[in-house]
Amino acid sequence: MTDPTRTPLPEADWLPVLLRIAAALERAAPPAIPAPDFAAADAFVWQPDGRLQPVPRVNRVEMDLLRGIDRMRDILFDNTERFARFLPANNALLWGARGMGKSSLVKAVHAAINARGLAERPLKLVEIHREDIEGLPALMGLLRPDPHRFVVFCDDLSFDAEDTSYKSLKAALDGGIEGRPDNVLFYATSNRRHLLPRDMMENERSTAINPGEAVEEKVSLSDRFGLWLGFHKCSQDEYLAMIDAYAARYGLTVAPERLRAEALEWSTTRGARSGRTAFQYIQDLAGRLGQRLD
Repeated sequence: MTDPTRTPLPEADWLPVLLRIAAALERAAPPAIPAPDFAAADAFVWQPDGRLQPVPRVNRVEMDLLRGIDRMRDILFDNTERFARFLPANNALLWGARGMGKSSLVKAVHAAINARGLAERPLKLVEIHREDIEGLPALMGLLRPDPHRFVVFCDDLSFDAEDTSYKSLKAALDGGIEGRPDNVLFYATSNRRHLLPRDMMENERSTAINPGEAVEEKVSLSDRFGLWLGFHKCSQDEYLAMIDAYAARYGLTVAPERLRAEALEWSTTRGARSGRTAFQYIQDLAGRLGQRLD
């Protein structure tokens, strides 16, 4: 109710007050997010605030140095090449043993496609972190109108109990009215095939009205990936082949007997043979030799 004893301000005196209020609101509002410049780089990282951060230099391994995964390498390369050529291709889940080159393969394939000129436009790689997966639908909407082709990549993807963000992934890959954009492919790596832990599925089974349907919803997340590529622990011969390839690539001059003996001892002390273990040994060897890995 208006106070009848209070003299209202003249209309002209309201303008400075409104301008100050508007200026204060603009200062308080978050800055507008600029439109992404996809010419700035071939790789980007999705930020929680909705920005795409260009990555001028991607930390990657050359595809020729990835040993012991030849079949998976060829399948993923062919799938990505078809996508780059505007042909049908599948989302891919790379799952299995740690350190066997799952994420390295995704980055190496992306680089090889562009280096060989197999795409009409440069293929773009966009990494989204596991903790930001709920922003995937927004990212898809941002990429949809652009003429480039995008591989959206999430490393070490998995979900824990009480984590419902997997529903955002399901909706972005296949669900919803719009579905996955034609110019976007989704690649993910994980140490487990079904992304969700067994105890989470069992809990759903024990508490659901229809246990079969509840578990089916969890398992169907992996079904959104048309391509499943399994990575398994390498043999000793494959491990030593990795060592030899790295040593030759970086020009590390060591007697073959010494290289083999040290490499096997290195893997034994770590209880694993993998591409990651091989490269860690090469880093140690190069440091002791006083050589850089350029």
